[in-house]
Amino acid sequence: MSSDSPSSAIHVVAGALIDAAERVLIAQRPPGKHLAGGWEFPGGKLRPNEDRRAGLKRELREEIGIEISTPRPLLRLRHNYPFGEVLLDVWVVRRYVGEPQALDGQALRWCTQTELQTAQLLPADKPIVAALRLPERLTREYTPDYTVTEVTDLSHRARDGRLRGVICASLPEAEAAVAGGAAFLVLHRVFPRAQISALCDAVFVPVYVRGFALEEAWALGASGISEIVD
Repeated sequence: MSSDSPSSAIHVVAGALIDAAERVLIAQRPPGKHLAGGWEFPGGKLRPNEDRRAGLKRELREEIGIEISTPRPLLRLRHNYPFGEVLLDVWVVRRYVGEPQALDGQALRWCTQTELQTAQLLPADKPIVAALRLPERLTREYTPDYTVTEVTDLSHRARDGRLRGVICASLPEAEAAVAGGAAFLVLHRVFPRAQISALCDAVFVPVYVRGFALEEAWALGASGISEIVD
């Protein structure tokens, strides 16, 4: 899957803002806008040729009045609404300055992870809730929220709602895992920076890498680092 969106798609950057109490901020679309009344993660349209991180920083400043630093890439997804296709580009934001304010007249709400599951989120935003349970540092192969496997054929994936990650030893394996339905990728060995960046541009699911510090991994487009013991 290419990160280059069709010209008809609306590229939206969104931030999942998380506070010190591990609550997540959502915003209600105000009257007069598409999908008014629905809840979403704050953000907005990316400008033509605008860097994704720069667009996220601008949108969160304009919409809720905060200044962010070192956002964590989470995932991208596409959704077709009656008014057109949206490419939603989602980042986790834990480091920010300022208190979120409703600068667009929208209602704001802080939710726990449990409350987030029952919030009336827009359809495009709902898959983000499960992805937010993935950690920055992947240290375990199995939790109630996800499982990691070496199997690339995911046709038999569990029906318990856990996200399924796949350990990949090569880039072709990573591409095959995504095609097979993997919810996230875990690179088995250390890859060159250029290859990691290319992979993160090519796939929309979270990618976990080895051999890098967290912020280095985020700068390459990865969602986190893997510390799973071989």
